[in-house]
Amino acid sequence: MRILHTSDWHLGRTLHGENLHAHQAEFHDWLLDLVVARQVDVVVIAGDVYDRAVPPVESVRLLGSTLARLAEVTTVVLTPGNHDSADRLGFGSALMRAGVHILADVPGLDHPVQVPDEHGEVLFFGLPYLEPDMARTALAGEGQQPLARSHEAVTRAAMDRVRARITTHTEAGEPGANRPRSVVLAHTFVTGGQSSDSERDLTVGGVDSVPAGVLDGVDYVALGHLHGSQDLSATVGTTAWYSGSPLAFSFSEKNHRKSVLLVELGEPGQVSVERIPTPVPRRLTELRGTLEEILAQADQHGEDWLKAIITDPARPPHLLERLRARYPHLLHTEHQPVGRTSTAITPTVRRDADPVEVMDEFLAFVTGGEPTAAEHQVLDDAYRAVRTRGQEAAS
Repeated sequence: MRILHTSDWHLGRTLHGENLHAHQAEFHDWLLDLVVARQVDVVVIAGDVYDRAVPPVESVRLLGSTLARLAEVTTVVLTPGNHDSADRLGFGSALMRAGVHILADVPGLDHPVQVPDEHGEVLFFGLPYLEPDMARTALAGEGQQPLARSHEAVTRAAMDRVRARITTHTEAGEPGANRPRSVVLAHTFVTGGQSSDSERDLTVGGVDSVPAGVLDGVDYVALGHLHGSQDLSATVGTTAWYSGSPLAFSFSEKNHRKSVLLVELGEPGQVSVERIPTPVPRRLTELRGTLEEILAQADQHGEDWLKAIITDPARPPHLLERLRARYPHLLHTEHQPVGRTSTAITPTVRRDADPVEVMDEFLAFVTGGEPTAAEHQVLDDAYRAVRTRGQEAAS
């Protein structure tokens, strides 16, 4: 069986204000072509399909269109993440067309989607993002006290239910038949995973991760939440991957190799994973240096999404205008003067302080260095001009 694993589409997200909808739509077209070309049997989407609980209308329409197109050529299994609303994403799942399965029900997470192939059945279980404060009651045994308030406790309880269901399914099978293979979609932060600046913090009670061994006992774990594609099989104890997001959502992801994963399940115990790079709509580049040094690199990076860190001792005049003239896709600019250190403590203003001294202190606080003679003179001239106008107005 061929399974295409993807996650963290974050439909409706922007990149420093840049609308990514067109790029996301291009990825969906590419994904559909890949599913057809590689004869994929099941597409699994491990959470964060939307970027927020109430997504833009264009994102809802894009997802609806994509799921409908995929359902014509394959089976789709998806589960909500921490950015999605499980209730909204799961609403109408019972009415969804054949071939699309939205696994958003926490109490029913041990009821798998069953897909057969020549080696028997594959059971697909969905662990939506398990918010401990909510799932600790839903996953506790009947009449039992709520579970501990942690990601580990609720994920362990969920996986215990999954493993028990696999055992029951195996025992109920025909004698001599292959044991069912199993795939778990889990949207969580597994210990050992490498995060970026783009993922929303999952910390509860000071702990944000799930020990890797909690997820053992199945054939493949399709992980979602972390945006970098990474293999955690060695720590989990079974084949387990984060597919990562198909697009970059912050400059901390500029070095990620974005991909989807093609997973092949053979006979029980036979699993292989192939990373397939996704299209890159535009490179993300971070340049640090003086304004002139950065402008000199426009021939190489002029079409990139750019984060520019300017190191000139003084802020160059018309900084943004000059950068945008050479870098039309400039997204973020910082001025970090070389040799100036940031001040951690906000200065206290005294009632009897000289106004120009206060302005000098403020400039030093903002820039991390004492004002130059020219800067002090500008502040002094401005103060005197304002004071003179005030005196003339009062007379």
